[in-house]
Amino acid sequence: MLTREFKPWHVALFAVKYAHLTITKRPVLVNFEVTMRCNAHCGFCDYWKTDPSAKASEVNSFADAARYFNPMVITFTGGEPTLRRDLEDIVSGVDRAISTKYMTLLTHGGMLTPERARSIWKAGINQFNISLDYLDERHDKARGIPGLTNKIMGVIPRMRAIGISGIRFNTVIKRDNLDQLLPIVARARELGCGVNFSCYTDSKNGNSDGTIDRAQTKQLEDVVRQLLELKKRKRGVITNSDYYLEQIPRYVRGEITEPCRSGMRTIHINPMGHVKRCPDFPTDFHWSEFRKYEPIACNACFYACRGEAQAPLRVSRLRDIMATPVMTDPHRS
Repeated sequence: MLTREFKPWHVALFAVKYAHLTITKRPVLVNFEVTMRCNAHCGFCDYWKTDPSAKASEVNSFADAARYFNPMVITFTGGEPTLRRDLEDIVSGVDRAISTKYMTLLTHGGMLTPERARSIWKAGINQFNISLDYLDERHDKARGIPGLTNKIMGVIPRMRAIGISGIRFNTVIKRDNLDQLLPIVARARELGCGVNFSCYTDSKNGNSDGTIDRAQTKQLEDVVRQLLELKKRKRGVITNSDYYLEQIPRYVRGEITEPCRSGMRTIHINPMGHVKRCPDFPTDFHWSEFRKYEPIACNACFYACRGEAQAPLRVSRLRDIMATPVMTDPHRS
């Protein structure tokens, strides 16, 4: 979903660029992991164990890498990217390096204030993706940050009040939050935000606590069906493609056998400038020595980046891109 600073004619520019990247087999999405440091303590991720001394080895600019790959979408991630005091300089450098692009920031939101959000936004970020897996204190516990959920709910209206329209929840579908998915979508609509879902996997550090059990497949199928029905009635809140949502039950049933195209459609570049095909894979080479990846027989995850990379370009997806979230009155049905 393009934010409101983009006009309908921008869609044509993005379509041309997408076609060019596809034909030349270049990554459409580049994820810049600007730091591996993090002040959350998520059980599914060990980035918080990164030694603070790693700060000394983080590069100061990703602009040359951005110019080299010239992708359509760029995500600044980590670790927790807002830990970098020079994040605005990094973002503005990339912004100047590429003309046609859409730039997002993935954050747990614990350090986000309206003032910091404004400075990051002015540096060039189009969309803030804020992690949210529950609507209550379970999210605080899962992230290891007391009061995090209330902070997120408090800062979003203040961000919107200063003109930031591109705000999305990034929600990981897990064993114990299937009952939270529809309420999270409803809350997003109330706030004028979007929601992007991704499926939990234990491939990051082996923690299977969030892995969806096959016995939950029927419940999962029911929730996915309702999410798809919501999308058909009102595009612009759920940002996943229909295809991705449709495939999640297949993944849980162990039916995903298609080769993974990570590294072809998406790549990750770590804080030292080295490339990996997937966030859970080791690095392969420095970005300046990039060699094109081939599909790989790996079904360890069904992250959105993996599933969306293999999603066909349907009419429904074009409608998703053109749509924008609209705030709803929480007291009306």
